[in-house]
Amino acid sequence: MDVSYDWLTELVDVPVGPEELADKVSRTGIEVPSVTRRDEGKKKIVIGHIESMKMHPNSDHMHVCMVDTGEDELRQIVCGAPNVAAGQTVIVALPGARIANNEKIKRGKLRGEISDGMICALQEIGFSDSVSPKKYADGIYVFNEAIKPGTDAMAVLGMHDAILDFDITPNRADALGMRGVAWEVGATYGNKPHFDDQPVVETGKPVGDFLQVSVDDPDDAPSYNLRVVTGVHVQESPLWLQRRLWNAGIRPLNNIVDITNYIMLYFGQPMHAFDYDKVGDGTVHVRRAAAGEGLTTLDGTERTLTTDDIVISNGTVPIALAGVMGGLNSEITDSTTSIVFESAVFNRTSIRKTAQRYDLRSQASSRFEKGIDESNIITALDTAARMAAELGGGTVASGIATATSVSGAPTVIDITTDQINHVLGTDLDAVTVRGIFDRLGFGVTGDGDQMTVSVPARRWDIFIVPDLIEEVARIYGYDNLPATLPTATMTVGTLTPVQRRLRRNRTLLQGAGMDQAITYSLRGEDQANEFALENNATTKLAWPMTVDHQELRANMLTGLLDAVRYNAARKENDIALYEQGRVFIRANGQHRPDEHNYVAGVLSGNFANKEWNQKAQPVDFYTTKGIVAMLLDDYNLDTPVEYTTDELPSSMHPGQSAYIMLADQRVGLLGRLHPQYEADNNLPETFVFELNLEPLLAAGRADKIVAPAPKFPSMTRDVALLVDITTTSAAVEDVIRAHAGQYLRDVHLFDVYAGPKLPPATRSLAYTLTFRRDDDTLTEDTVEKAMAAVVDALETEVNAKIR
Repeated sequence: MDVSYDWLTELVDVPVGPEELADKVSRTGIEVPSVTRRDEGKKKIVIGHIESMKMHPNSDHMHVCMVDTGEDELRQIVCGAPNVAAGQTVIVALPGARIANNEKIKRGKLRGEISDGMICALQEIGFSDSVSPKKYADGIYVFNEAIKPGTDAMAVLGMHDAILDFDITPNRADALGMRGVAWEVGATYGNKPHFDDQPVVETGKPVGDFLQVSVDDPDDAPSYNLRVVTGVHVQESPLWLQRRLWNAGIRPLNNIVDITNYIMLYFGQPMHAFDYDKVGDGTVHVRRAAAGEGLTTLDGTERTLTTDDIVISNGTVPIALAGVMGGLNSEITDSTTSIVFESAVFNRTSIRKTAQRYDLRSQASSRFEKGIDESNIITALDTAARMAAELGGGTVASGIATATSVSGAPTVIDITTDQINHVLGTDLDAVTVRGIFDRLGFGVTGDGDQMTVSVPARRWDIFIVPDLIEEVARIYGYDNLPATLPTATMTVGTLTPVQRRLRRNRTLLQGAGMDQAITYSLRGEDQANEFALENNATTKLAWPMTVDHQELRANMLTGLLDAVRYNAARKENDIALYEQGRVFIRANGQHRPDEHNYVAGVLSGNFANKEWNQKAQPVDFYTTKGIVAMLLDDYNLDTPVEYTTDELPSSMHPGQSAYIMLADQRVGLLGRLHPQYEADNNLPETFVFELNLEPLLAAGRADKIVAPAPKFPSMTRDVALLVDITTTSAAVEDVIRAHAGQYLRDVHLFDVYAGPKLPPATRSLAYTLTFRRDDDTLTEDTVEKAMAAVVDALETEVNAKIR
């Protein structure tokens, strides 16, 4: 919330400047990250009065104005604003002035006519478009009251005021109003606020002659109150009120709407004003919307409502979306003469969901969501009616139309100084504690160390003893609390086996040249189950922040592919990313999903760049499989994994992809994306892998046997085979190992060839077989017998031809 320092000093005595105040408040619980002034870097901007005006002789839209700026002579200023006119009181930047964007104003000529300064719009001196009145959006700002020429314009416009950015946490919504801020600052320095609450003067007919109000469900509107003001003249607000609003970041509109915004800033109580003549027959009914019911809100958008929305109706049709935005069919216009002011409390959960559903988050809905000071609902309503009578010349109807109400009673809590000192480690006496509660505006009764504290309704965040202890700590000063070392028994922290394994995975993948990425756990609709390794019933958020983040992911790859797409679009083509995290798997009928540890990776472009002594090495299937095999080898599984191409998803290349199986359970996926999938998703040629770590972590581990270095030499034999193209290397190796005898130590595939010189649908595989005895030297005869057995088995079992 933007807090005006000048306004704050009118409500409570502040003994320090804005910067020191910001530091002090930040140390007592509400962070104030910045203090800004709109006058910084600007100078020589004054009030001027246009005495006369004529058309520029060389322009069809410029005017030559003679302006009184409080000096002995009038200044001639050329102005092209469409709304400039004689008799206006305006903002003038003198020669040598600095305005917005550090622009310097110089005396010069415009189309041959001398211009001795500049008549300014608010935007030209540093106001944003969002707070500048719409009436003057395309022209200069014109004051609606007489001001002496030559007066400092920045002082008149409140630009010398310091604006403190109070970063309000949800539990401190009491500080979303200037009165709550005054209590907070006053408690910090031991000064109580001084509010000037004046009574409303009721001179009109009874409110019952104008309105009949009802609420269907008190849970929707625990407090709903209306006042009527007749004979109102809707016009521009006085300067002091406009200044209050734009220093708080709100655009002034007219005196009635500005009053409601002022009340919201002052009390923290959102209000709404209806045009009484558009209410209908004087019936105001708070109810739930009918399914499909329509309402055009003040922003001009037609809304189709649901039964979860609370609406204000005129007995027939909705005229406002309760607590969020009014309806266009009841807005205040220049022709409005009778006003209905609404001051209420609405169901905070319903307001939050409605504001989110229609993307109508506002300062009003934010306050209703966080909570309202129930003791000031009527006071705020009375103040609004009184201001409408003063600023609009209206007559306040007698009485308040109330459908529901709340007590606004204080919360009573019993506490002792022993409880406070025990938690804070202090030695505070009862007098000090009572003084702190008094500074906060809390009532205290009781004798000695026993206290009964009455917490006013404006502090609805306090309702148990620990809340009071926190208040004592804040006001006493966190930096004044004693520092002590913990006395608990210290234990040595260690990692669990799963934590160690996950860290080991990261070490191995980073050692393989991959970079870690962290992506969102929420995916768009129908994206969560892509590349899924497990059956999953999609888990959707009831209230997603965006349509791209509404389902809990069941795989890791879709997020990584977003990263590939992002990098490729920015000409970063060599990509090697991995992510280790959790996916969310929910069985049909299961209420809450289970979290499973996964690891996944994506590779594209070159895995090794071209150097003077080597060629570039593009990523391929074997690069990807090698990384996965390296990672799986480190698990030392007692059951080896197998690869299968059955039932591959359509997003994977059918000839360069495989599932990874462990004891008939699908634990992983690796390979290249299908070229069509790559084209449809703006992806380069991309290779991926994904592993479900849960079964890998639970699987048995093989014993590691340490063997001494061999004492006897090994012997190798090469064999080249011609096999059918559908025969896998794994099948050939299984046959070799089954028939090569006890002295076979290794089988290595060193060549694969397929080409026109071979029969169709065949390929050549060449292997090196290594033999060794550990207790004696191998003989040629033993190796030849083993090779003969291997050759015979290959010809019989896999229909191989020896080349």
